[in-house]
Amino acid sequence: MAEPMKPKLFSVILFFCIAGLVRLERCESSHFVNDLVEEEEDSSWLHEADGVDMVQTRRDGRKQSCDMSTGKWVLDESYPLYDSNCPYLSSTVTCQRNGRPDSDYQKWRWKPHACSLPRFDALKFLAKMRRKRIMLVGDSIMRNQWESLVCLVQGVIPTGRKTVSYSGPTMAFHAMDFETSIEFSWAPLLVELTKGPQNKRVLHLDLIEENAKYWRGVDVLVFDSAHWWTHSDKWSSWDYYMEGRSMFTNINPMVAYEKGLTTWAKWVDLNLDLRRTRVIFRSMSPRHNRYLHLL
Repeated sequence: MAEPMKPKLFSVILFFCIAGLVRLERCESSHFVNDLVEEEEDSSWLHEADGVDMVQTRRDGRKQSCDMSTGKWVLDESYPLYDSNCPYLSSTVTCQRNGRPDSDYQKWRWKPHACSLPRFDALKFLAKMRRKRIMLVGDSIMRNQWESLVCLVQGVIPTGRKTVSYSGPTMAFHAMDFETSIEFSWAPLLVELTKGPQNKRVLHLDLIEENAKYWRGVDVLVFDSAHWWTHSDKWSSWDYYMEGRSMFTNINPMVAYEKGLTTWAKWVDLNLDLRRTRVIFRSMSPRHNRYLHLL
């Protein structure tokens, strides 16, 4: 019998993002519980040591106490952390509902080498995030992470006290009693992709506002953008690149990616207040789908 597949890396990074919000990197359960239940009315939570580098270049040189990216998967019979029948999961990622017979793949837990992560507690997380907006921005992998985070917390909220709203390319889960929203904004390339003459798709390497206008006023922004930049040939999402008034048909994808991320980073530095918003950029994850090559 084949060994159950371990969770994909994007699930780990989701936990890292959550850990960054609630200071799990200290790896001290007593501090975690005491700090997390305190209700904060100001922005002091932004300045707590968490080992996460801001996009802004203002860094104070603090050393990270625990590298959560270095560790191993361990089987934990107390997992999973949420029911696979969570109603907020997309039909394409609900393995159990799609007929997968085994369930051991849900029981893998990430264990860093240098510390032990406290078990996620939805109520304490919501208390920490009271009156705050959390937004995940990116592609379908980030949509998966949004679904997972919502599923992690929704079970402790009464049915009548949670709702989902939609606005343009964004969706938001609202925990009404906590005045907290967990949001997702579809922007797989971060910069703008528009329709040009003859219905051609144009990727603007130096324009971002049409996407970024949805990111303002958020307390925690988690970004990702990678896979769509690697698409080529029939999988490509654009016909031309455009920078200023110059249009190109061919650019090295990594050069284009760098230009796009530079536009994004400039927007972050010029438009976000470090005293109000925490910014996290995730690294690249494995694909979460399979391509079938029919012979």
